[in-house]
Amino acid sequence: MQLDRLKNKEPLNNFELLANQVVEGFFAGMHQSPFHGFSVEFAEHRLYNKGESTKHIDWKLYAKTDKLYVKRYDEETNLRCHIIMDNSASMHYPEAANSSLDSLNKIGFSAVAAASLMNILKKQRDAVGLSIYSDNYEYYAPEKSSERHHRRLLHQLEPLLHTTTKTSTETYHFLHQIAEKIHRRSLIFLFTDMWQVTKNEEALFEALRHLKYNKHEVVLFHTYDGETELDFDFDNRPKRFVDVETGAHINLYAENVKEQYRKVVANYFQQLKLKCMQYKIDYVPVDINRGFHSVLSAYLLRRKKFK
Repeated sequence: MQLDRLKNKEPLNNFELLANQVVEGFFAGMHQSPFHGFSVEFAEHRLYNKGESTKHIDWKLYAKTDKLYVKRYDEETNLRCHIIMDNSASMHYPEAANSSLDSLNKIGFSAVAAASLMNILKKQRDAVGLSIYSDNYEYYAPEKSSERHHRRLLHQLEPLLHTTTKTSTETYHFLHQIAEKIHRRSLIFLFTDMWQVTKNEEALFEALRHLKYNKHEVVLFHTYDGETELDFDFDNRPKRFVDVETGAHINLYAENVKEQYRKVVANYFQQLKLKCMQYKIDYVPVDINRGFHSVLSAYLLRRKKFK
């Protein structure tokens, strides 16, 4: 099953069901991918050994893969995870025509991706926490693994698919606050488009380094719309381009600046990647037009390394 883009035209009226759909599709496709065997090691399954009890066999997975897997409940493998969501105005780009899977904006995509990660973490009995920020620290919940806590976090994520905001943010300011709240070693996921009002990149990376304090592992999901924000793919009619966070605008023909724009943005992305490598932060570029595979596979890779 190809998950890179699920062509689901139905409204997203059941957030939890949607997250389940994304995760099930991802794992169903893995047995034919280079990640074969990956889910056995890092998800909630292991291969069934002949002669042992059949009590914990996952029959649904058997129907999809024609192989026997046993649900694994190993308390020693549990981890703590904290998900951080940038809810500033730029994350609400592009304007979504509707709330279906193939027309999500950056914040909607990030919310679904976060819920999908939570789905896997829940099955593995891992503890998960959540922070949401824009021009203020909107929400914080510490890492827990209960069903009630899981639903509370879903309740906070779901409105991000339907609301809009005009607020700007200084990500580094809130990352410092969040870092002070996470005391026990955790795997930290940050969803942000890295479009900042400030040009002080050093302040931002100092905050990311702060997140790594106490031996935390940090994964930066650099979330963007590849068609327009990276490739600048607009028709060549006169348009007004507006900075959604500052209100600054400029009128121009896209073709007149496309080549230079692509060079500048590609260089910015490369510099982000190099900086993350320097500070030992996992950098994962996430084009919202290419589906959830990069997010979920990055989690599995990082879980293997998290000791």
